[in-house]
Amino acid sequence: MAASVAGKSVIVTGAANGVGLAIARLFVQNGARVVLADMDEEKLQTEVEAMTASGGQAQAYSCDLREKLSINNLIAMTIDHFDRVDVLVNASRQVITSDPLDSGDDGFDAMMHQNVTVSLRLSQAVARRMIQQAKDREPTEEIGAIVNLSSIAARQTLPELVSFSIASAALDQMTRSLAVAFAKHGIRVNAVALGSIMSGSLLETLGDNEDLREKIINATPMGRIGEAAEAGEVALFLASDCASFMTGQIVTVDGGRSLLDRLDQPGH
Repeated sequence: MAASVAGKSVIVTGAANGVGLAIARLFVQNGARVVLADMDEEKLQTEVEAMTASGGQAQAYSCDLREKLSINNLIAMTIDHFDRVDVLVNASRQVITSDPLDSGDDGFDAMMHQNVTVSLRLSQAVARRMIQQAKDREPTEEIGAIVNLSSIAARQTLPELVSFSIASAALDQMTRSLAVAFAKHGIRVNAVALGSIMSGSLLETLGDNEDLREKIINATPMGRIGEAAEAGEVALFLASDCASFMTGQIVTVDGGRSLLDRLDQPGH
């Protein structure tokens, strides 16, 4: 059975670039009605115009989801245009390096708020809407799906990524916790853990450090950096009926990078 999201109403955050944009494009191409949310209003409008010109159904919503009112407005806008919410993809994330010994560094607070708190609050609000619009559902009927974007940094880290790694681990556990909490309501919650994927943040980093590209490729068994759309395909699968009995899972998309023991000779 091919993964299908045709006719579903979808919210994708972080949708102006990188993996979020790739996910939004894939959903639209597969017949979903998509609201693209991001702070980059100009880029959103350009992308939505291209999608609608090709016959897709898409709307742009420019906002800062760190502001509580923006979450309510995003859901209201989605309902106004598409009547309901069936899928949420929390693809808005931020990567900040920091000094692990600097207690005055606000990177930790920023990482937790942007990558965890915002996703949690939006997931809760969307779940309430999903439950409200499916009051007469059968006990085992699925009414919605939530997909989070996480990172392999949740399981392996570097000193300068301490804040991002902690936030990623928290997001993974949030995924599992919400999966259990929402299961009785017919809502599935899963995540995609990225590694060696050409995300917006990685693209920006490579622009300043081209040597890093070769290091990432050498650290990845499949010998290349994955395309954003390759991670997007997994998000599409998790949101579709093909994953109807999957919840609370963290699916890794990293070309095998997290399987490596970085010690270059046997040490045990």
